[in-house]
Amino acid sequence: MKIINPLLFQLKTILVGILLFQIQMGFSQEEKTSALYKTIISKDSLLFDIGFNTCDVKQFENLYTEDFEFYHDKDSVSDKARFLKTFKSGICSPTRKYNYRRELIPGSTEIYPLFKNGILYGAIQMGTHRFYETSAGNPEQAGSFAKFTHLWLLKNKEWKLARSLSYNHQMTSSTAGLSGLFDNDQVTEKWLKENNVPTLGIGIISDGKLKQIKTFGNLKRDVPAPYNTIWNVASLTKPVTAIVALKLVSQGKWDLDEPLDQYWIDPDIAKDPNHKLLTTRIILSHQTGFPNWRDFNESKKLDFKFKPRTQYQYSGEGFEYLRKALEKKFHKTLDQLASELVFVPLKMNDSQFIWNDKIDLSRYAVNYDKDGNAYDPTKNKTASAADDLLTTVEDYGKFISSVMNSEGISKKVFDDMISHQVQTKKNKYFGLGFEIYDLGNENYALSHSGADKGVQTIFILLPKTKQGLIIFTNVDDGYKVYENIVVHYLGENGRKIVDIETK
Repeated sequence: MKIINPLLFQLKTILVGILLFQIQMGFSQEEKTSALYKTIISKDSLLFDIGFNTCDVKQFENLYTEDFEFYHDKDSVSDKARFLKTFKSGICSPTRKYNYRRELIPGSTEIYPLFKNGILYGAIQMGTHRFYETSAGNPEQAGSFAKFTHLWLLKNKEWKLARSLSYNHQMTSSTAGLSGLFDNDQVTEKWLKENNVPTLGIGIISDGKLKQIKTFGNLKRDVPAPYNTIWNVASLTKPVTAIVALKLVSQGKWDLDEPLDQYWIDPDIAKDPNHKLLTTRIILSHQTGFPNWRDFNESKKLDFKFKPRTQYQYSGEGFEYLRKALEKKFHKTLDQLASELVFVPLKMNDSQFIWNDKIDLSRYAVNYDKDGNAYDPTKNKTASAADDLLTTVEDYGKFISSVMNSEGISKKVFDDMISHQVQTKKNKYFGLGFEIYDLGNENYALSHSGADKGVQTIFILLPKTKQGLIIFTNVDDGYKVYENIVVHYLGENGRKIVDIETK
């Protein structure tokens, strides 16, 4: 026998009643320019911007009817007396450890008038708001979103709040008030234009497989980006190189901890004994001691900034060092090895390291600066292990799905890959070729990002739930749309990842 929660039943009854009333009366939403809309918004501001946010209890008391009722999906039902008591002794207690702030999500408000015999007697306000909290010595942190429905009544020419319903509390995206974002193409296209993002590609992985590809924006004027848009994904090249090496390790043809000096020694560091310490493990976890890139403009040579495996320093030079060692050992170029071990087995037909005539330029996402000026494409004639892979959302989705499912990688190697080789910040580490977010309760995410002129890309994998997300953009500051997308598609886990990055 199913037991019905009385509060939920009552809440649903009220909501259904409101909806039925709307249908029966057939009234329409108030325009934002109407006097009623402006009046209710002003009352909302008094209630929250002054009453709630500054703990002005008098403001609360003056705005409620005597028979006010508050329905909360997490905290039962309250009348006016109980609500004010809780407000005073809880959120606004003199001994409170946190300060709270409520923010109305722009664009989320809907207001409907209530009439009796043609005379206005009330209004229904519906919207979404978000709550923030601040503690002593700490910056403000975002809390949950919630939907709300308010019943305002006109009493003796004064607007009073008679009923308040607060429900659907959840940690979700700051796009909560933008109905249809990522599901409604027109809404999403408008949002991208507001953020000056020319093209966006999203890949959604569930059950360990790429299930959906979404592309938005244009490749050029009036030419919509196709689902198989070709992108330069910058440093998302590195995980491909890492998997090439790890598959060779799994096959017993390469060793994670074997010194690389028997295959390759860069002439710049030949006299430095630190080169004898370089291994594949050290390179894939960015502990080589190399800078990201040597400065060719000043004719600087490759050198060690610290002893290998003593600290973390992200380095493209390290991956290029590994490429040269692999190519010397196997007498094949990196693009040949990647084709044999990754691209062909996974049918990644639109992926390549080298710029050549095989590229369908009609599908290429040109890269832009934040002012809309196009960059010339990078046209590599030889494969880079660290940068400039050309691929599609579909191809890269196949690749990272195979990684999450440890296809072609032994259990021992996979365990090494997801182990914390070096910490980069609180709750964030580098494994072998992949960044690792510690999400708590033995849950974790694998990730990597890419950034070049006109390129901002990232992927996130959640191996425990077999979920994943790919985000490709073709503009210098494309990263500014990441948070909304990550939290929208990955929910609470996405929020934890964003918090790790931003705190």
